[in-house]
Amino acid sequence: MTNLSTVVKDGAPGTRPLELTSSPRQSALGGLLVRQYRWGLSGRARFCLLIIVLTFAMIAFLNVYPFLAITERVDTDVLVVEGWVQPYAIQVGAAEFNSHFYHRVFTTGGPVAGIGGYVNDYQTAASVGAGLLKKAGIPAEHVQMVPSHVIGRDRTYSSAIALRDWLREHDVEVRSLNIVTEGAHARRTRLLFEKALGPGVAVGVIAASSPDFNAKRWWRYSEGVEDVIDQSVAYVYARFFFLPSQK
Repeated sequence: MTNLSTVVKDGAPGTRPLELTSSPRQSALGGLLVRQYRWGLSGRARFCLLIIVLTFAMIAFLNVYPFLAITERVDTDVLVVEGWVQPYAIQVGAAEFNSHFYHRVFTTGGPVAGIGGYVNDYQTAASVGAGLLKKAGIPAEHVQMVPSHVIGRDRTYSSAIALRDWLREHDVEVRSLNIVTEGAHARRTRLLFEKALGPGVAVGVIAASSPDFNAKRWWRYSEGVEDVIDQSVAYVYARFFFLPSQK
């Protein structure tokens, strides 16, 4: 068989010969080894690709906190405050209630840390949160604690399930609600409440910014870095791997 690799020698004097090559597939060891030509990225292309990857990484880095610490309200007269939040978030919840047309505020949360498990409703984050909201000036008749009995994993989802069950047991119809929670926890909170309450309830969320670090420069503070890393991992788990165990 004639070799397909040829050199065209005809042409004008002084011109460079045109080399025509083919890339036939070659094999050895009974086909276990294969040799063939392929296209590859040049050094310039690799550099451009690196710049593109770094640019997208920087954009993601700068926007991860705003993505997690989302504030998106829905039109509703029902407010929920996660009872485990710090006092600054309780104050945000009180201000939210007083500045909008809410008729009722629910507090959620399970057994307080350090008691080893559920004892009674008054030793839960929901009870603590309700007490703090009353001290912040919200009339007691507008505050309803809804405690969860679950401690440990999936506490936010368990709190949402407790709220769903309370609404059903008391025949209270809620089509929408807003939740107050801490900063980067907000997007995960909304996701888990949506999973628990179902598609019939529109869920809004208000993220209370921590006074411990500047949210716009979170990477300069150890608290900010820790918060973003923890909540990023938790959100990915909740979004892609969490399987609700309670119906």
